[in-house]
Amino acid sequence: MKYTFVFLLFLAAAISPLQPTSAQSDATSLALLVKTLNSTDNPEVRTILMRGMLSGLAGRRNVDPPEGWKELSKKLKASQHAEESEIFQQLSQIFGDSEATERALAILEDTTADAGARRTSLRSLLSQQNKQVSAKLESLLDDPTIRLDAIRGYAAIENASAPKILLERYEKMDDSVRRAVIETLATRKGYATALLNAIDTGKVDRKDIPAHVARSLDVLLGEQFIKVFGEVQDLSADRAKLMAKYKAMCSPEAMKKADASRGRVVFSKTCASCHLMYGEGGKIGPDLTGSNRANLDYILLNSVDPSYDVPDGYKMVLIQTTDGRLLNGVVAEEDARRVILKTVEQPQIVILKEDIEARKISSKSMMPDGQLEQMKPQEMLDLIKYLRTTAQVEMAK
Repeated sequence: MKYTFVFLLFLAAAISPLQPTSAQSDATSLALLVKTLNSTDNPEVRTILMRGMLSGLAGRRNVDPPEGWKELSKKLKASQHAEESEIFQQLSQIFGDSEATERALAILEDTTADAGARRTSLRSLLSQQNKQVSAKLESLLDDPTIRLDAIRGYAAIENASAPKILLERYEKMDDSVRRAVIETLATRKGYATALLNAIDTGKVDRKDIPAHVARSLDVLLGEQFIKVFGEVQDLSADRAKLMAKYKAMCSPEAMKKADASRGRVVFSKTCASCHLMYGEGGKIGPDLTGSNRANLDYILLNSVDPSYDVPDGYKMVLIQTTDGRLLNGVVAEEDARRVILKTVEQPQIVILKEDIEARKISSKSMMPDGQLEQMKPQEMLDLIKYLRTTAQVEMAK
């Protein structure tokens, strides 16, 4: 049986359970896909089909194995095709295969194993809410190849020891790792309380708390948070005053001395986690490449008050899960069974609708207020210069 690449992608998308209407149709789609997998001995064909299958089942747990899966498992357990074997292991975990779970745990603990395979194993175990993996996260914090994933793992599965473990290491961490700790501790009320105490005692500098994290802490802790941290800054009331201030700073003489290459460095640190520009960056906010960047007023308005006029597709969504986790991001996809969020911390988080306790659309943009206020004047000018370029420039070293 011969397949073209385009046909395989179409087939995987068409019969993967992306938008199931019932358990019966779900089972039928999976059985059809497994039947197709059983009909070929080509590992590349199977990989493409299983990739679509895995995408359709992302975030699901304890799914009944489809008809024909046992037969397929016998074939694939001995597969020598690396990607096929990896995807098969992830699917097996979703279908409740305890042997696949044990193999994932073994790969995770093997410090000689491929770093990518270890990260994949960790993410699949966390997705399945495996309690054993939560106990192993502390030991992974000493391994730089998997440290960030381990820190974020504490957000996925609640662990009462997490705040103490993370905050004890906080002082010796570099900035990017500290940021992951702060974001993780702002996902659950118990964690957030410990973080607030660390802010109050000076263990964590108030300046280390980004605006989007402060909003999450405000939601989780309310008045308790405000007493320690103060009101979460809202600059919209001073919009005109700030616009005038920055416009005056961006005089023709100042802009001549600004450097777009240095501005690209500033962009990569402050904006690229959410925005694309010239094909580089994140995909949470709008792609800035084609926006009205030549207009200084446009740039300043969207920097000073990003929540002034937020399109529906970019409004921040707050989701509280049944196990107490708070997530905020923009909706990337949604179907009858799940919501996929794009967040500052991670490009994709899958939340099953059965795990959602509360959901709220905020009037706020994901982009935090006060970004320009946190920059040195020259950094701000360099960033503006870069944002107004018409072609990509080299990044300053």
